[in-house]
Amino acid sequence: MKITLRSTKLIVFLLLSCPLVILAQKPHEKEILDTFPNKETIIYKTVDGQELDMTIFYPDAKKITSKNPWMMHVHGGGWAGGSKYNVLKKAFLGTLKSLLDNGVICVTIEYRLAKGKSNAYDAVVDAKDAARFLLKNPKQFKLHKRRYGIWGGSAGGHLSLLTALVKDSDFLGDHKFSGITPKFKCVVSCFPATSLVNKDLVPGSLFEKQSSYDRILGDSLSNKPVLAKLLSPTEQLNKKSPPVLLIHGDKDKVLPIINSTYMVEVAKEKKADVELLTIKNAAHSFNGKNISPSIQELNDYATQFILSHLK
Repeated sequence: MKITLRSTKLIVFLLLSCPLVILAQKPHEKEILDTFPNKETIIYKTVDGQELDMTIFYPDAKKITSKNPWMMHVHGGGWAGGSKYNVLKKAFLGTLKSLLDNGVICVTIEYRLAKGKSNAYDAVVDAKDAARFLLKNPKQFKLHKRRYGIWGGSAGGHLSLLTALVKDSDFLGDHKFSGITPKFKCVVSCFPATSLVNKDLVPGSLFEKQSSYDRILGDSLSNKPVLAKLLSPTEQLNKKSPPVLLIHGDKDKVLPIINSTYMVEVAKEKKADVELLTIKNAAHSFNGKNISPSIQELNDYATQFILSHLK
């Protein structure tokens, strides 16, 4: 094919307008992906002409049965960015590897990002539809129908909490999955936003900027108070909610740890099962020197929490 100046400009435009493609092709991510030989990528639904897919990581063949417990990962990225390959970052990679070593299938999903007409509500619908898709096809993917959970960090931590806590009827998606109601056995949420309506959580966080509400609500907080409450995990928590593990750094300045300590307080009032693992000296995404527990230790803690509820 002859490459002209015009075609070169078109290629550059397409690359710049598709940041997720670039992200998915980062060399270090490909190197890490290549260490997981047993995986496949499946489109779970198409919405408004957009195909949404998931990558499924399988344990070693010797650890696979006809019905395996599984965990679904929801990525972060400020609701408007990131990719399903965030599961390969240090905050989650150790847990991913340990779960696979223990015979747990792991799934990481795409969802509609908060751009244009989409907001965080649509992302929760997509996450629920991803779980519904898997529950509709358990034999195909060798999944257990009851032993499964969800985890994520930052915006993904927020979305993971909502996906597990909110009423299914409030987040109906693709009609092909009607009648399928996911019931997660556990949630691991790292450095999440937990409430959009508690003003005490705003100072020193990303919610000091109106753009955060624009991404999540598609509007201002004052114009969408009902939606803000619906998209607040603390408001959806109750005594029947699945067990939740929060992991948060005490030096986080993006989503301060008060998000998690507040959720623990609400859980006590509502008699819900929520615990918090505090990471000392850790900023957002567990960045920082001399953090304690270490990355390996916190990943191991998350793994053991998950296994205790799925095994």
